[in-house]
Amino acid sequence: MLPDETRLRELFRALEAQQVEYAVFGAVALGLHGLVRSTADLDLFIAADEANVERLKEALRSVYEDPTIEDISAQDLCGDYPAVRYMPPEGFGLDILTRLGEAFSFSDLQTETVSYGDTPVQVVTPRTLWRMKKDTVRPLDRFDAEMLAQRFDFEEG
Repeated sequence: MLPDETRLRELFRALEAQQVEYAVFGAVALGLHGLVRSTADLDLFIAADEANVERLKEALRSVYEDPTIEDISAQDLCGDYPAVRYMPPEGFGLDILTRLGEAFSFSDLQTETVSYGDTPVQVVTPRTLWRMKKDTVRPLDRFDAEMLAQRFDFEEG
């Protein structure tokens, strides 16, 4: 197993152990749904409450020995700037969001549990991921949306 895969599995286990309310989206979600695209980060949506942010930080501390985890704040994630980028000392980064503009909040997401090996992972459904990507201006998101539409037979509407 590659080092990033091992770290990703450790992180998913820690999120489960700490009972973090989260959903994977982005390219890792594509992969969990069988559509592979390279990426350098993990996109996580989390529920916007202080206790959940603290559980997230505890999960991160169990995987990374990194004092900068303390810089992740509920004030940021539950406030006007609902996104933070966490770059651990090694490996892939994490984009952590509680809201995606006015379009999506955690409560708007439809999720399901999939397995990553023997590890359960909360991930947005293919349809939700398609909805998140289909109307963005970023060409890569539109490409992802087209892949999802073809694979899962989605149409506008």
